[in-house]
Amino acid sequence: MSETTAQKPLHWYDAITINVYFFALTLRSQTLTPLIVPLLVQQFVGEATKGTSYGNLRLVSLMVALLVQAVAGMLSDHNTSRWGRRRPFILASTVLEIIAFLGVGWIAGRMVGMAGYWALFAVIVCSMVFSNIGHGAAQGLIPDLVPPSQRGRYSGIKAFFELPLPLIIVAFTISRMVTAGNLWGAILAMIAVFVVATVLTMMVRETPLKQPTKPMDWTGILRLVAMTGLFTLVIVLVGTGVRWLLPHILALKGSLSLVLIGVVGVAGMLLAVVLGVIASVRISLGKEAGKHPSFTWWVINRLAFLVGANNLASFVLYFIQERFPELQGSAAAEPASLLMMVVGVAILVISIPSGWLTDKFGAKLILLVSGLLATLGTIVVIMSRTMPVMFVGGVLIGLATGAFFSSNWALGTSIVPKEEAGRWLGISNLAGAGAGAVGAYIGGPIGDGAGYVLLMGLYGFLFLFSTLALIKIKPEASV
Repeated sequence: MSETTAQKPLHWYDAITINVYFFALTLRSQTLTPLIVPLLVQQFVGEATKGTSYGNLRLVSLMVALLVQAVAGMLSDHNTSRWGRRRPFILASTVLEIIAFLGVGWIAGRMVGMAGYWALFAVIVCSMVFSNIGHGAAQGLIPDLVPPSQRGRYSGIKAFFELPLPLIIVAFTISRMVTAGNLWGAILAMIAVFVVATVLTMMVRETPLKQPTKPMDWTGILRLVAMTGLFTLVIVLVGTGVRWLLPHILALKGSLSLVLIGVVGVAGMLLAVVLGVIASVRISLGKEAGKHPSFTWWVINRLAFLVGANNLASFVLYFIQERFPELQGSAAAEPASLLMMVVGVAILVISIPSGWLTDKFGAKLILLVSGLLATLGTIVVIMSRTMPVMFVGGVLIGLATGAFFSSNWALGTSIVPKEEAGRWLGISNLAGAGAGAVGAYIGGPIGDGAGYVLLMGLYGFLFLFSTLALIKIKPEASV
């Protein structure tokens, strides 16, 4: 191992400083995505097109996030700053993100109608740019600093910071602020968390890179732009096809209409997942993609699962409003957040043990169980008639999600080339950003037209499909 990539001995507190920034990132997404942004979109555009309008916003903002995260990861791989490869990007990201948060608060209090929607659209896109500068760099910390034998455990701790902790804190604090109409309190809480998490991350003991292990391939950025454009095009074409078919199928009325919409929705999402990832990875990595086929299927596995997990959270507010008509507007924010809290507690219970289980039994077995358990949990949520039963489904989804995040990330870090971890894991944001784009752009109109109960069922099928992608992942053959 060269001096430029030498790993320093790890201490107990490194598990915190290496992973705590993901706590801030998820608290941001769990505050904006299921709570603040859906409510503001509903406020600005009205009931009839809220799902479609939200889906459009999610598509654009997430595709921007995909590009920025991948580029930031690549640039941080080659960063020779004396402060380390990753930390300068994280610090700049936080400063810019705070400005975006303040913009959301100003728009919410001062604007109405479509002008408010488009202003919110622009600020959320900027927020995605700013947050993913730091996110793309932070993903390189575990491959940089943690030896392979401990990555399951560190990925489990990452999952703890990334999922249960922010979900629980949002449920007990920020969601109550949003429910009470105290939007500025929620925004200031996000800012405080980002400041604290960034200060702790600055304590990471990075070894400055004296010189990159490979020269910077600037054509790689052009490939990332092409990758993002192609992935966006696939989603738009599939989504446009689904939107064109919807009114024709809805005209049939009855149960046949719902069945056909379900088939079209699942087929569209699967087409976007599989075709979008295969084509995008091929463009972004070129010939290297053929040498690492398991990476492509790892991203497909990750994307399929996250389409379900991320969009269950994204549309849970609208789902609860549909299931419980007495809960409308901000009144649905607290039960929606309580459901997310139940999911978070389940993730809390499983996230760290699942890291140990991954090291002991292998990631693929844990991922198989996760996909099946999440499918079962979604069925329980859909069939529930009361909130307590819905919480049971939330527990199952939470256990599955916590185990998935630990094992999937550990599997990914074992697949990607270590010296270019930022670049490869940035490309893997095809799953992180793509999940929201696929699920919201294709799913939003389905929710508006056929209901959010049906839409939740489609996400359950994506959980199930994620298990099938495991067949094609052979880590030992790809490194």
